Amino acid sequence: MAVCSAYTTQSLNSTCSISTPAKTHLGFHQKQVVFYRRSSKRGGSGSSSGPCVITCSAGDSQTVVIGLAADSGCGKSTFMRRLTSVFGGAAEPPKGGNPDSNTLISDMTTVICLDDYHSLDRTGRKEKGVTALDPRANDFDLMYEQVKAIKSGVAVDKPIYNHVTGLLDPPELIKPPKILVIEGLHPMFDERVRDLLDFSIYLDISNEVKFAWKIQRDMAERGHSLESIKASIEARKPDFDAYIDPQKKYADAVIEVLPTQLIPDDNEGKVLRVRLIMKEGVKHFSPVYLFDEGSTVSWIPCGRKLTCSYPGIKFHYGPDTYFGNEVSILEMDGQFDRLDELIYVESHLSNISTKFYGEVTQQMLKHADFPGSNNGTGLFQTIVGLKIRDLYEQITSSKTAAPLEATKA
Repeated sequence: MAVCSAYTTQSLNSTCSISTPAKTHLGFHQKQVVFYRRSSKRGGSGSSSGPCVITCSAGDSQTVVIGLAADSGCGKSTFMRRLTSVFGGAAEPPKGGNPDSNTLISDMTTVICLDDYHSLDRTGRKEKGVTALDPRANDFDLMYEQVKAIKSGVAVDKPIYNHVTGLLDPPELIKPPKILVIEGLHPMFDERVRDLLDFSIYLDISNEVKFAWKIQRDMAERGHSLESIKASIEARKPDFDAYIDPQKKYADAVIEVLPTQLIPDDNEGKVLRVRLIMKEGVKHFSPVYLFDEGSTVSWIPCGRKLTCSYPGIKFHYGPDTYFGNEVSILEMDGQFDRLDELIYVESHLSNISTKFYGEVTQQMLKHADFPGSNNGTGLFQTIVGLKIRDLYEQITSSKTAAPLEATKA
């Protein structure tokens, strides 16, 4: 079934032509059917009208849109790799395109970085005295129009922000995938964009953990000094608090990363306490639970079936409220010694949307070298990935069933 938008409401008659794909001023690629109305001279008066343009897209394959929000250096890239792996195929930049493209494409998913909607390049931001977190440095109108177009099955020419040069490069063609993931600083900031999301996730990293992670990434991988990292964090903090952090109240799921409570006065940040906060009442999404849904449970699984070195592992599950919303929270504090023993923990979790027994453990072992694979960040990212797969399958099956029901009626 095609989805069509008519740009005039005049009656249609006679001539019909089908144009080649056209590109709009917003970078959309569309196919148009143009009807021309013949002039009439009856009654002594002549009348004529211009063409009626009907633009169509493949509505039967409408894209499911997922939003992932987090600050820089908070694990978005790792989460994306886990998520795309669940759907199969390696996520790679567009073939033959800009080598500095931020886009990743796999068999079913396309991941676009919302940095591409910066309206100011690095020099422009410096001249105006704003950071990339400031809404004034971003084009939310274009972001909304293009995400809306992709969701409706229309290809777009998306801009590219070059992180190497700090410049805005020529755009790249993005075709509608089965699943579009928009990741970056502002996927839930603009209400119009937020309303397009079928599911949203916020990665909430505490200041202590974020600092440790940025040191590891920016010093080891990018050659930054400790002083420059500290200055960067402090410079971004006011805008982060004002524009990025408030988005978590809109998220359907939040992965919150905190210092451990198992080691008193821990300052190293190697052992983490991670909480998966799941909003109740979200369509196509059932929160994960431990042992008994809706109960409050604390569990120390260490023993004969799970090897635990100091300081051990502790799980907690229970209902709570989060920004006025009813939620379920699953928490893990500590880290795994052996990932193959994770199946013991997996067997006690319900609503994890696996296809077979041990799929969570299999995914974790598959990506054992990813950051966070020995603690709750990797575990909960994997589970959320499986939940998104289930959500996608529910959405697509409901769309398939709707025309059949209409036919029966």
